[in-house]
Amino acid sequence: MTKLIGYARVSTRQQSTDRQQADILAAGVRRDDLYVDQGVSGARATRPHFDRALDALEDGDTLVITTLDRLGRSTQNMLDFAKELRGRGAGLRVLNLGGGDVDTATPMGSMLFTIMAALGQMEHEIKRERVVDSITKRRAAGKDLGGRPRIITDSQVRNARRLIEGGETAAQVALDLGMSRATFYRRARALGLLPDQSGDETLTSDNTK
Repeated sequence: MTKLIGYARVSTRQQSTDRQQADILAAGVRRDDLYVDQGVSGARATRPHFDRALDALEDGDTLVITTLDRLGRSTQNMLDFAKELRGRGAGLRVLNLGGGDVDTATPMGSMLFTIMAALGQMEHEIKRERVVDSITKRRAAGKDLGGRPRIITDSQVRNARRLIEGGETAAQVALDLGMSRATFYRRARALGLLPDQSGDETLTSDNTK
């Protein structure tokens, strides 16, 4: 039997989810099927009660939220969650999107996933262009760095991982960052970009190109 799973979230403990919960319950969600994250930023990849809400979803179920930004701050966050829902055969209902109630179970609402995917791809391409441009500029200025060791930030490692997903070789990206490929793997695993040693195979597969 299909059911509605509700999710509410606020970023700080000083904020209240009362309005969100009231709207979600009014939409037909049972209180036992309502999950709430209090004081959890939308930028975080892991949110305890959101993860529980996803685990509760089964084929044919629908996740109910008040606004689209409850899924995350970035388009990429929302795209990832949309893929997760689709993979589970679940739908998404946003109670206030553009002033109305949007349900992906309806023909018009199904466009939501398509739009999110398109925006996510566009955001990915924009970020990739910025990373490539940054790497090109650093490479051109390499002779003026004076041999000082570079401080590679976590953000740079994440961007490098995106470049590899976009088709760049792991060896070249690691070189552009000024580190060995092994060091890059270690940093990527520490950030959760590579779950385990098997992640090396994913990155090294591009060496056959």
